[in-house]
Amino acid sequence: MTVIALAGGLGAPGVTTTAMALLLTWPMPEGHRVLLAEADPDGGAILPGALQGTLDNSHGLRNLAVASRQGQLGDAFWRQLVDITDAETRDRLVLPGLYDPAHASAMEPVWRPLAGLFAGIEDHGHDVLVDLGRRGAFGASGVLAQRADVVLLVARNTLRSLQSAQVRLKALREQLGAGADVAMVLVDEGPFSRDEVRKRLEVEVVAVMPWRPKEAAVLSDGAEQPRRFEASPFMRSARSAAVRVQEMVEIRRSRLAPPTAGQAVTNAR
Repeated sequence: MTVIALAGGLGAPGVTTTAMALLLTWPMPEGHRVLLAEADPDGGAILPGALQGTLDNSHGLRNLAVASRQGQLGDAFWRQLVDITDAETRDRLVLPGLYDPAHASAMEPVWRPLAGLFAGIEDHGHDVLVDLGRRGAFGASGVLAQRADVVLLVARNTLRSLQSAQVRLKALREQLGAGADVAMVLVDEGPFSRDEVRKRLEVEVVAVMPWRPKEAAVLSDGAEQPRRFEASPFMRSARSAAVRVQEMVEIRRSRLAPPTAGQAVTNAR
């Protein structure tokens, strides 16, 4: 199983919308699940947005701060997850974020054990997407990025957004170290091509999400789905991104895996 962190820069590059698109298109073998943890210290957007306020604030990240102080983080975690599937299959889940940014300070001692929990639930067959928002990849919550298999920086391909992304990439690389897997998802609103961004910022661009405000609004604001939404270019791009990210994780894990006995003997010669 994998842990994927998504982060953004200045403005509203579309981190949560991209995370929701990945959640809905994430390929899963039978018996596996994927969950999206909304860990943006500036507050969550999924409850009032994609879920249209159909749930109150009884579920979510803030409750984990209380549970952690009581030594009950692991048990409480599973009770906070919201099933977003129509058939209630509980294979695509959301951990709603903070509804008040003022609660972020109470989360500071929780981020590290929560990162360990995310890394450990692969035994339960879960992949984890972590929405870190604009600033969650740094500070106390930065441990969520440090423990992730891959960090995706989301940016629009405009000059303003890419200048912010360049600064964020440099900071992420310094924080995560040379061996970290950092890639980008572009939202195609501006004039710069995928290859231009890749060469200029020296980063892999795993996907280019088309600029489709009506389709994006389904995931950001719970807008009515247009016809053939699941087969739209927007969602097809998300599927391609999900597959590519999983490939990156497989390559990373094979690179970091300890050598087998046969490889060790070969390397010793």
